Amino acid sequence: MRTFVLLLFSLHLFASTLHLATSANPSRLNPILATDSSSSEIAGFLFNGLLKYDKDSSTIIGDLAEDFYFQDNRTVIFKLRKNVTWHDGVKFTAKDVIFTYETLMSPKIVSPYTANFRFVESVKALDEFTCEVKYTKPYFKALETWMMGILPEHILQNDENLMNSEFNTNPIGTGPYKLYQLEHSKNIILVAYEDYFEGKSKIERIAFHVIADPMTRFLMLKSSALDIGNIEPMEFERQLSKDFFKKFDVYEEISRSYTYLGFNLRREKFKNPKVREALSLAIDREQIVKILFFKHAKVCTGPFLPTTKAFNEDVKAPKQNIKKAKELLQEAGYDENNPFEFEIATSNSSSIRPYAAEILQHQLKEAGVVVKLRVMEWQAFLNMVVFPNDFDTVLLGWGLSPMPDPYMFWHTQSDKKGGFNLVGYNNPLIDKMIEESQEIIDKPKLDALFREMFKIIVNDNPYLFLYIPNSITATSKNIKNIQPSPSGIWHNYIEWEKEEIQ
Repeated sequence: MRTFVLLLFSLHLFASTLHLATSANPSRLNPILATDSSSSEIAGFLFNGLLKYDKDSSTIIGDLAEDFYFQDNRTVIFKLRKNVTWHDGVKFTAKDVIFTYETLMSPKIVSPYTANFRFVESVKALDEFTCEVKYTKPYFKALETWMMGILPEHILQNDENLMNSEFNTNPIGTGPYKLYQLEHSKNIILVAYEDYFEGKSKIERIAFHVIADPMTRFLMLKSSALDIGNIEPMEFERQLSKDFFKKFDVYEEISRSYTYLGFNLRREKFKNPKVREALSLAIDREQIVKILFFKHAKVCTGPFLPTTKAFNEDVKAPKQNIKKAKELLQEAGYDENNPFEFEIATSNSSSIRPYAAEILQHQLKEAGVVVKLRVMEWQAFLNMVVFPNDFDTVLLGWGLSPMPDPYMFWHTQSDKKGGFNLVGYNNPLIDKMIEESQEIIDKPKLDALFREMFKIIVNDNPYLFLYIPNSITATSKNIKNIQPSPSGIWHNYIEWEKEEIQ
């Protein structure tokens, strides 16, 4: 408690600051290496891509590129803004775009985002502020690929080891904020960049406070030590008073993420499809949602979200069937004398997932399955369990873009170091369908193919798809100009203002 009080005191030493919390230390504040949520979130304030989605997430618009167009179905021309500078004052040019691409494709780099550029044939500068990107074939994500943050050539061109570079904790970007201070397990302070090309942000500073414990984050939000925070459903339903709603506005929408239990398909025990089907039939997804989320989530039925045309509404979540689950396990050679056993590994960065793991453990016990739980701190979970693929199962989630790309999660080639095919899924038919999909630029045809892939992946049970949570965000009434939209609240944050408490 003493630490908590001291932290509250230190927060109020910062005037004109937007106070936020992050559950873990960022590993690398480098857009091409940021794979954890904390790193990605903070790097988003520091870097820009050539393109971005509009506030409705329906249209791709320029960011560092002021204009762009297809010269033919394999060639994109980007006209870059001429008034952009890096945080050290150096001018942004086409050289930085070429450098970023070449760095991503370098064998020295291990990044899941490299996959997005696999069909790029060449990137060249037509002049100081014009880039030509040629693809080997028409590619359905030819534009979205260039939402990747761009790196500064003048700083990194002689860096021999970007994976462990000082740049990753002392970055220079083009974004509306620049890094001022990074104290691991304490605070990450960003300050508004005076010469940002869209104008200086009206809030002078953003302070990310590293707080691993979800309850501490919630208490800090309730006490107004944080200006913005996410609220769990149980907290929303049971732990908020009328006074809270006098101080905060609350926005709720279905999230662009889902939580799943992923099987390590490299391990012999999970290679039998009867076992995976049995485990799927042994759980009650509706009960998980009801217990943990009240009405603030829905059951997840597959790999693409219901807000996209790739979603297959004909695929329904399996209903719990303990009898059938036991029969399938018996056919696979398991019974009361030889029960199926496995471990669920997850992180305590979410207050929900450890409870979800306990519910799964209880439900699976009804089918005679013995489940052990391992709950870890987020960075240890990533570094010791997820990335080395050292697990039976992982309880994790994915946040997805409006345009899903199954290659990163479901193609065999993404089952590699640094790849997002964490469970080792390998289906030659899906590989073929994914490869076919990459060249389809006819959106209805592409969506139809994705819906077929949706069905096949669900039938294979590489994951137990569990739930899609709602995003419940509380924002202090002291923050002005927030404009909620389909993409959330953050699309216009450089226009926000904070009224100071006297």
